[in-house]
Amino acid sequence: MSHGRHVTMLTEGTYPHVHGGVSTWCDQLVRGMPEVDFNVIALTGSGREPVTWELPRNVYRHTAFPLWGPLPSRIRRSALRGKAHRRFTEVYESFLLSLLDPAGDPARHSFSEALRELAVLARAGKLAPALRSESVLRLLMTVWTRPGLATADAAPTIHDALTATDLLEHALRPLGVRIPPDSVAHAVSSGLATLPALAAKYLDGVPFLLTEHGIYLRERYLGYRSAAQRWPVKALMLGFYRELNSEGYRQADLITPCNQYNRRWEERGGAESTRIRTVYNGVDPHAFPEAGPEPDVPTLSWCGRIDPIKDLETLIRAYAFMREELPALRLRLFGPVPPGCEEYKLRLEKLAAELGVTDGITYEGRIEQVARAYAAGSVVMLSSISEGFPFSIIEAMSCGRTTVSTDVGGVREAVGDTGLVVPPREPETMARATLALLRDDERRAELGRMSRKRVVEKFTLHQSVDGFRHIYRELAGQPVLPVHAGDVWTQRLADPWYRELAADGSLW
Repeated sequence: MSHGRHVTMLTEGTYPHVHGGVSTWCDQLVRGMPEVDFNVIALTGSGREPVTWELPRNVYRHTAFPLWGPLPSRIRRSALRGKAHRRFTEVYESFLLSLLDPAGDPARHSFSEALRELAVLARAGKLAPALRSESVLRLLMTVWTRPGLATADAAPTIHDALTATDLLEHALRPLGVRIPPDSVAHAVSSGLATLPALAAKYLDGVPFLLTEHGIYLRERYLGYRSAAQRWPVKALMLGFYRELNSEGYRQADLITPCNQYNRRWEERGGAESTRIRTVYNGVDPHAFPEAGPEPDVPTLSWCGRIDPIKDLETLIRAYAFMREELPALRLRLFGPVPPGCEEYKLRLEKLAAELGVTDGITYEGRIEQVARAYAAGSVVMLSSISEGFPFSIIEAMSCGRTTVSTDVGGVREAVGDTGLVVPPREPETMARATLALLRDDERRAELGRMSRKRVVEKFTLHQSVDGFRHIYRELAGQPVLPVHAGDVWTQRLADPWYRELAADGSLW
């Protein structure tokens, strides 16, 4: 790559350990640019997850970074003491208040400034043990009960403080990940994957590119609705994800949403419109050719991972509604069950049994030739409550199949007038729209032809990859911003205390 730079791709829970839409996009990008060298850093659960994608030659390094599991012995021994611990306590109080009191004094409670100082500690291996001290628990209890905060009357407990501190410690671990200073840092989602990029931006001036597929913050809010933690813990963690999300938007040199819906979210979150460039996902029309005749038996096809965010309960309820009018109708679900989602599949099977439609639903598992999954249906379905720019929709469209999808993320932008879009979590509405298509062969065929035409014109793989090729070159040629002596943060980095933190040379 020109200017001596290469790309560090930062992922969380996806490529190259998990199959899915974001992983497909990552693989497309890496394989589509054999002239670019990629360093893939994947945030995972334990760090022992198997690699499920065959990595091409231009991935010169792959590192699985565990968010959970025990700390290395070097870090466990690196406790702060005396002046260093008092300084950390001041920073951490400011950090907590930025999460719980975002309307407070930004000069005193700046998330950005606090995160920079925590990044210094993380690189020195001292952040995790500092977060596990008894004084940190006492500090959190004091902040939680401060008058005027939403948590003041929630009666937080020591157990809440232990839980919240543990969650934060694990969430902040990626701040210690080192990115080669001569690379472009590309976080392929907001949230935790941005932490190494932010640290590299703060401390090394590394260019930072942020791509969003699903809206990470929105999905955290959806997830915490049913989480077991009490309100003080939820308030703290959602405050953390909110501030981290906004910090990523503020600091990224360029943000590349995969649809206009994401762009609007990013602008509301604090991103400057001049630093946002929409690049749609794309597919290869040759790899997803016209599917040909529909199956003899009317069939609904769905393709994805079996995951609560896909809201397959709504799809199964809609299917049960349709079965009352079309008893021969079948529903084929293609895709894997990711680790941790086994109970969700059992819930789906129980729901189908309660509705009396088990005999018409088949779980096909992961399929190597994905185009066959779309060819297996008369109509391709999507019932998700959150999406970016879903591959399952544009792949199905490329195969000449019309779709019925929920109106989330960039779905409406993808489909245009070539399929039907319905509100999420409304099974009867989805069922009635799908029945209308199933009863009109001519309309279904015409929408299928229009679907493929739309993909060929707007959403090809070549267009998507070429867009990022130009972006990488642009950021690689970006000069590193000079350090100004009058800058407050520069003065802090010059403080001897910071140099003492890394006497072994690991930081500087």
